Amino acid sequence: MATTTETTLVRGACPHDCPDTCATVVEVRDGRAVGFSGQAGHPMTQGWLCAKVRPYLERVYAPDRLQYPLRRVGPKGADRWQRVSWDEAIAEITGRWRGIIAEHGAAAILPYSYSGTLGLLQLAICNTRLWNRMGASGLERSICGAAAEAAVNATLGARLAPNPSDVRHSRLVLIWGHNPASTSPHYLPFLRQAQRDGAHVVVIDPRRTLTARSADEHLRPKPATDGALALGLMHVLFAEGLHDEAWLRTHSLGWEALRERAGAFPPERVAAITGLSAETIVALARRYGTTKPALLKFADGVQRHGNGGQTARALACLPAVVGQIGVRGGGLAYSTSGYVGWDAEAVGHASECPPTPRSINMNRLGAALTGEAQDPPVKALYVFCANPVGATPNAGLIVRGLERDDLFTVVHEQFMTDTARHADLVLPATTQLEQTDLHKPYGHRHLQYNAPAIAPLAEAKSNWDVMRLLAAGMGYDEPWLRQGAEEAIDEVLNATRATSPRLAGVTLERLQAEGTVPLTITADEDVPFANGVFPTPSGKVELRSETMAVRGLDPLPDYAPPAEFSEGAGGRVSAGDDEHRGRARRDAAPSETPKLVLLTGAAHHFVTTSMANQPRLLAKEGTPFVEVNPADAAARGIVHGADVVVANGRGSCTLRAVVTEDVPSGVAVAPKGRWAKLSPDGRNVNWTTSDALGDLAGQSTFHSNLVEIRPAR
Repeated sequence: MATTTETTLVRGACPHDCPDTCATVVEVRDGRAVGFSGQAGHPMTQGWLCAKVRPYLERVYAPDRLQYPLRRVGPKGADRWQRVSWDEAIAEITGRWRGIIAEHGAAAILPYSYSGTLGLLQLAICNTRLWNRMGASGLERSICGAAAEAAVNATLGARLAPNPSDVRHSRLVLIWGHNPASTSPHYLPFLRQAQRDGAHVVVIDPRRTLTARSADEHLRPKPATDGALALGLMHVLFAEGLHDEAWLRTHSLGWEALRERAGAFPPERVAAITGLSAETIVALARRYGTTKPALLKFADGVQRHGNGGQTARALACLPAVVGQIGVRGGGLAYSTSGYVGWDAEAVGHASECPPTPRSINMNRLGAALTGEAQDPPVKALYVFCANPVGATPNAGLIVRGLERDDLFTVVHEQFMTDTARHADLVLPATTQLEQTDLHKPYGHRHLQYNAPAIAPLAEAKSNWDVMRLLAAGMGYDEPWLRQGAEEAIDEVLNATRATSPRLAGVTLERLQAEGTVPLTITADEDVPFANGVFPTPSGKVELRSETMAVRGLDPLPDYAPPAEFSEGAGGRVSAGDDEHRGRARRDAAPSETPKLVLLTGAAHHFVTTSMANQPRLLAKEGTPFVEVNPADAAARGIVHGADVVVANGRGSCTLRAVVTEDVPSGVAVAPKGRWAKLSPDGRNVNWTTSDALGDLAGQSTFHSNLVEIRPAR
């Protein structure tokens, strides 16, 4: 921290769900933040911030920020509230919880959180300690990248990725189902430099995204066919001798079995599946097999399908087939999360607590609240760092669950979100400028400390401070539930450093002094797996994975269409929800035109639903819209700029039609993140998305979503 005569500069970290984890600088004068910028010289941030976070002070000082605890006084969802004190709120919450525990057991209490912040303290520790001590239900947090994480770990043993700047050494870059221009913008300058130096960039994505617009080549396979395309590339690589057999024999397990599996995916078959020409598939395989170094970069959107696990497995195998793992400028760029994993015991103290009685998949929240969870039913819901009504699939069913008279819901939030409106109690939360935290990125290899720049506004409290109050209200006296912010972070750092050489020399004091601290990466680890060591059971790249076989899954990557596509469901709803099913079917009136695949990728100006209520960012993003190909629009009588209804058996929403060649025929795109209460009919695209689970790790299936689109009446 440096001071001048007028302004204090406080270093911090962007907390939002983005691999860049930018280093920030807050200018503070007379206790008020007056400037917010990216830290110059930071290896990723490089002095600038994305369009989402640049106006962050508007969020901090927004007139509609929650300022004090509120108790519901009208019907659920009616948005009628009464101010209460923190003492009253904590007493009411803990009193209700004690009564629920006495009658139903602690499993009847469900904490629900995700990525409102990615901090060690305000998320990871808050996800575990209080709930472990209570013995509450666990939450399977698999809405984002669960399938890809499991697939990459099963194949390579760990999620390690090159430094972003190493792309300058690449001669070929495949950006697969990923739009870093909107979701990892600080990667783009490195990619552009690689292009200027002669790298050929191929974007593989059904939609013409911002990233695709500046690529050298853009391939548009049908949604959810990426696994078939990857296997088709392998078919050509093996058939034409473009694989690196010497590398495979030394460093991989099961490459012969993979070759046999790929043999079932000749270019002609893959062309019929993907919609690409056989010539295009062969040309890409030959380019990938003969251009070195070659980097394959993907993110989480491509695996949010019913077949997402096998898709991610196929993508993770491709760099091994051509021997590009361990090569600077080559390999796989998915996530850097595997370099350090926080010591689980220090984070959650689970060994001192009752066993977690059950785990509920977060994608099935609506189903859990409406009867799927029994023995006991969910009687209390505590939501923080999340807005499930806006961001979780099958949102209409979630709303129905939240409307239960016998469900006690508490939401800790910065704003009155769609979820908060259905709560019994709403608690005001701090922003990143008002709290302490430590951040471990998943897109680069530096830790980032966040020091509080200003005092909490009004009566806002951080997640951790509220957890401590709740623990005290429950009568829990364990010291690890009473620690201050720095003490809790220091405990986890020290415990993790004891077993992780990548934290050598990384202390709380150093983080506080320097803000940004690189992980300790040895020379032979600088390029992932360059030392030939893979932390898999075999010590090799497992193209045939025994880990998958033990789980009863296919040990080799394969392709099958998602269930929703093969069954033409487009509207499966949870069993027993007769009222919801009837309403949804009326919205999705039968049509003579085929259903479209609705993709709900990231908005450019929001991080899922975060920022989606800020007036300036809303103005830039425009009216909630859906992109439709001109041929599909003509067949349905859809006019550019007019309102349309997007519907299936789960529900519907009203959006503005954007008729564009940016999406292929058969596909529609409506970016996620819109708040229902700020949308034309009080609903967003998640009223249509499926809560069915994918083929691996309980993954969400947002993009395996068939809908009908018609002009609004």
